[in-house]
Amino acid sequence: MTPDKQSDEQFYRDTESIAFPKLDDHQLSLLEPLGKRRVLTQGELVYKAGQRDLGLTIILRGEIQAFEPRDGTEQVLATAHERDFVGDVAMLQGTSAVASARVTSPEAEILYVPAGELRRAFAELPGVSGPIVNALIMRRRRLRRDREFAGLRVLAPRGAREGHQLDDFLDKNHIPHRLIEFESDQGQALSKRLHLTTRDLPTLITAAGAPLRRPSLREVAQEAGLLRPLALASESEIMSDLTIVGAGPAGLAAAVYAASEGLRTVVLESYAPGGQAGSSSLIENFFGFPTGVNGGDLTWLAQLQAYRFGAKFSTPSQALSLNYGNGADEYRACLQIEGCSAILRAKSVLIATGADYRRLDAEGREQFEGIGLYYAATALEGQICRRETVIVAGSGNSAGQAAMFLSDGADKVLLVIRSDDLSKNMSSYLTRRVEAQENIEILFHTQIRKMLGSKRLEEVELENTKTGERRVVRTPAVFSMIGAVPCTEWLPPEIERDEKGFIKTGSVVANAPAWKESKRPPGPLETSLPNIFAAGDVRSGSVKRCAAAVGEGGMAVAGVQAALAASADRG
Repeated sequence: MTPDKQSDEQFYRDTESIAFPKLDDHQLSLLEPLGKRRVLTQGELVYKAGQRDLGLTIILRGEIQAFEPRDGTEQVLATAHERDFVGDVAMLQGTSAVASARVTSPEAEILYVPAGELRRAFAELPGVSGPIVNALIMRRRRLRRDREFAGLRVLAPRGAREGHQLDDFLDKNHIPHRLIEFESDQGQALSKRLHLTTRDLPTLITAAGAPLRRPSLREVAQEAGLLRPLALASESEIMSDLTIVGAGPAGLAAAVYAASEGLRTVVLESYAPGGQAGSSSLIENFFGFPTGVNGGDLTWLAQLQAYRFGAKFSTPSQALSLNYGNGADEYRACLQIEGCSAILRAKSVLIATGADYRRLDAEGREQFEGIGLYYAATALEGQICRRETVIVAGSGNSAGQAAMFLSDGADKVLLVIRSDDLSKNMSSYLTRRVEAQENIEILFHTQIRKMLGSKRLEEVELENTKTGERRVVRTPAVFSMIGAVPCTEWLPPEIERDEKGFIKTGSVVANAPAWKESKRPPGPLETSLPNIFAAGDVRSGSVKRCAAAVGEGGMAVAGVQAALAASADRG
């Protein structure tokens, strides 16, 4: 038995009782008032793959089978009996169901708890929500590891940038899927059956088996159920107590605390939750995880926690502008969102947009974005680097973490830094670890000058800036970790920023015009506009660490509550 098969079997054995718990009499008695009993006959569908906003189906009598319909065949995933329930995380998030379910016994009696009632139970009934939420999470993890489960399928030419982007988007949003190369036997069979040519690629094959040719990220998000309608079609305005722009660690922490306190919370995320932390393969200095934690897992669980308390997410949703009204209207902040005709009006706003990756000043860089040049080192990129020489550019913690992660599978990792001292920007524990790793070579006073290749990256030219010497290295991948610039270009000029573009907060903005008219001073994380807050990497003076961003998210919510209370007192 191979190591991979051993680890998979151990994973399934260890998680069986968590993924498929049976509800006891007390739990059923709490859920019974929230739902309705129904009797179904053999062959009747309970729900279909791709269906959204599903509630919870509990089997009281009979048998229900969950299966994946695929190309005219069916892959059986699980069979549920009395006191079992069917579904996965899609029922918590309101995203698209990844499988179908139908009755396989002559008759079945179910208790169906609608989505709205289910989310209320998740927030108010911990004795019920705990085992159910844990089961839903574990089932999603099992599906993502199951090599027989396809989920959404992305058909793309080998090494194509557009295909990699769709793959990356679905992966970072934890949507089960497969990337299928057009040139493979499976890819050729699919393209023949669906009448697809290279002009149609990349193609997303939906849960129903229909092809979406050359879809945009928004179309993919709509199919996966990530792009949530924040308003009804007839509504011209969306109201919230707190709108959070950005779902990195600061935004996610704020969403958890705000929603748990009963604030109507809306979270806008332009790509995927987690920010830079979500792209980290291993965060080793985060409180409570002595052996480290995968950044994507940590931030995904935080998002599910916010969902559980009722926060509303929409991905990808880009905030285009923020207008700040005058007068006594409590919904003073108005946000325009890309692709949404309704205006989002908020009593308070938290700006947690983080920072965008700096681009390497290297000739040919643009043509290799996503097909050789990466800004995160995750398992997805790690597959490309096995038994290869790879390059990591940067001297901070993210660069050190990426180098350590890649060194596990790569033949050699070249860590390229401009200075002569690794410890200036990198934590001491990580510096020692990088320096001790045998297959990591640190190149001081070095910069990347050229990136070369035909369809994808093949070679990189490096220059030693002290000696002027240049060398060419054959490599399939460069990981750029050279810092970031704040994502603040969409904000109005009334929100003051420092010389680098990061948002000023607290006492340094006390003399701003809007505060001179106020009867209270700004809170520690409040910007030059009252009730507009900033937290995490986008804030001037913030500590660029995941734990610090989480703390600031919680602090921001305390400030929001104080500001809303002050506004209510004045009213």
